Amino acid sequence: MMNLLENISPLHLSLLFSSALFCLGLVTALARSNTILVLLGVELMLNAANINFIAFAGRSQGAAASTGVLFAIFSIAVAAAEAAVGLALIIAIYRHRRSVRLQDANELKG
Repeated sequence: MMNLLENISPLHLSLLFSSALFCLGLVTALARSNTILVLLGVELMLNAANINFIAFAGRSQGAAASTGVLFAIFSIAVAAAEAAVGLALIIAIYRHRRSVRLQDANELKG
């Protein structure tokens, strides 16, 4: 087992870790009925994409390296905004429905 890990490059290891994290986030987002856990799954998927950005930025040279880091920073900012809006929606739905289950929030009319 140790010889196998010695032959794998750091890029491949980070891509394997990123794909495992993305799959975990996808399963969490699709299999849960709790809205907060669905948001957690989406955040895991965004973090997996950030790991890919940073892994490829470390592999590239010059301006391409900084582009990957900038994409990751932009993605983190979008994830923070998504979490804030998502939690605000969850709080608003909880005040009206007294539940955070997705099945209870199927009607979003005003």
